[in-house]
Amino acid sequence: MLLAIKKVLNAQQLTVVQKLLENAQFVDGKLSAGKEAKAVKNNEELDQQSPLHQQLNNIVMSSLVQNEAYQRAAFPSRISTPFYARYGKGMTYGFHVDNPVMGPYGQQYRTDVSTTVFLNDKDAYQGGEITIQTAFGEQQIKLDAGDAIVYPSSSLHQVNEITQGQRLVAVIWAQSMIRDPAKRELLYELSGAREILLDKQPEADETRHVSNVYSNLVRRWSDV
Repeated sequence: MLLAIKKVLNAQQLTVVQKLLENAQFVDGKLSAGKEAKAVKNNEELDQQSPLHQQLNNIVMSSLVQNEAYQRAAFPSRISTPFYARYGKGMTYGFHVDNPVMGPYGQQYRTDVSTTVFLNDKDAYQGGEITIQTAFGEQQIKLDAGDAIVYPSSSLHQVNEITQGQRLVAVIWAQSMIRDPAKRELLYELSGAREILLDKQPEADETRHVSNVYSNLVRRWSDV
């Protein structure tokens, strides 16, 4: 499932994030890449030792994990800290699948759900779309600042070459309580129907039945 979430970050938050990143220390993105990724990865990332990470995470992570649509789509049980990436002219990240397991020894997590939060305006750069291969063909995604795209980490995807300007994003991975992406999608659709029924017909038998089915499917399919 591909899910675009609007306004994960508001205008005020974006202003602060962009100001923090304006003069931040970025390093070669290959430093965080595995052997396969190094061959196709050409970007820059905020230095992992940068003291700015805490300030940025307080804004980006707190907004994402509290977002209702994200919670319903990802069922996160463990979430990475973001990588803050910068792409300038000529930079790209060729087709790849995200590493199946990330994190330091003893703190590893499985990557089920990937999320890209766009941190600057899409008109500030040319190119830079995320191209994701799906069962329905390639999908090219380029969203407004503050929006996020959520997709299975198992998807083959790339960041198209930047031909002009600069692209800023935060990339986050999550281990999901619902490991199977098809099951996550079914639960997301069912939860949407459940929320509508709870709002419009909270006392109806149909609402109770749908809510019970949703709860019991989560119980049956959850890893925890």
